[in-house]
Amino acid sequence: MARRIIFALLVLVVTVFASACSNTSTEIVAKQDKIKLTEDEKIPYIGFVLDTLSDERWYKDKALFEEQVKSLGGKVKTLAANGLNDVQYKQAQLLIDEGVDVLVVVPQNAEEASKIVELAHENNVKVISYDRLITKADVDYYISFDNEKVGELQAQEIVKKVSKGNFAYIGGAETDNNAILFRKGAMSVLQPLIDKGDIKLVYDKYTNDWNPDIAQSNMQEALKSSNNNINAIVAANDGTAGGVISALSSAGLAGKVAVSGQDAELNGVKRIVAGTQTMTVYKSINLIAKQAAEMAVKVAKGEEIETSTTVDNNQIKVPSILLEPIPVTKENIEDTIIKDGYLTKEEIYNK
Repeated sequence: MARRIIFALLVLVVTVFASACSNTSTEIVAKQDKIKLTEDEKIPYIGFVLDTLSDERWYKDKALFEEQVKSLGGKVKTLAANGLNDVQYKQAQLLIDEGVDVLVVVPQNAEEASKIVELAHENNVKVISYDRLITKADVDYYISFDNEKVGELQAQEIVKKVSKGNFAYIGGAETDNNAILFRKGAMSVLQPLIDKGDIKLVYDKYTNDWNPDIAQSNMQEALKSSNNNINAIVAANDGTAGGVISALSSAGLAGKVAVSGQDAELNGVKRIVAGTQTMTVYKSINLIAKQAAEMAVKVAKGEEIETSTTVDNNQIKVPSILLEPIPVTKENIEDTIIKDGYLTKEEIYNK
């Protein structure tokens, strides 16, 4: 009988001890889970929302931005809207629902993207407008290039080649605030010459969605209306320049008419070498992508951001960083885009 009592007591002690150990283990696991969650919450989570990946340059932005965020200890998710405004809004909503700390947005439509800013702020998410300015919204920060200067550089290089005659302007998408700034900058150079009577602007049109096919169609229209009498074209970027040069080629004018561009895309630079495109504007993607990533991570951590200027977006003066664009011609390809590692000699010259 005594042995049974002792055995029962031993079983009871073991059970209580095991239960205590189990509870302790559960508490430890729970604490570990909580610690892990807290650590994850401290990792800056950045959402990068692009308008499109149909243009070569945006692949470079994406890769460089993601690499820099990760090197700074953050995590990043990139989505592209394929040129569709409603898709971009839904993608922003998805990233906000996933818990991003900061949204970095290349707006498909400058004004419509204000809805993304409103949604983000309702969920305590900061917004950085990347390269293109979101208008009529309380955007937190803006990083880009001096886009009026881009237009000035385009027109200046064309005027160096052709100082008199009939000019055409083939712009970008009117829904993109940058396209408006490019034209404004170009006209600051062209208008005095128009007023003087040295040049005549015989065609002036924006290009829906920056579509090269539409740019080509617009250029065909310009050639038809002027009886092929056009001496120079200020095209807003290398994509529209490609469309313009296709139209010129069909008319037997490629290489005979000065054409500007922008973005230093490989095809654009190859056309400069071939002599069918006069110039492009190099905007260091390395610089903007890395600085934007650094800004986003700092914002996510609640750190102070140093900006160099403000830009009016028709609602507020947005704290901004504006970088310097560089004109590229056949003469300085090696000293600019090759030296910077943006493109290689092998890529450009097929060596």
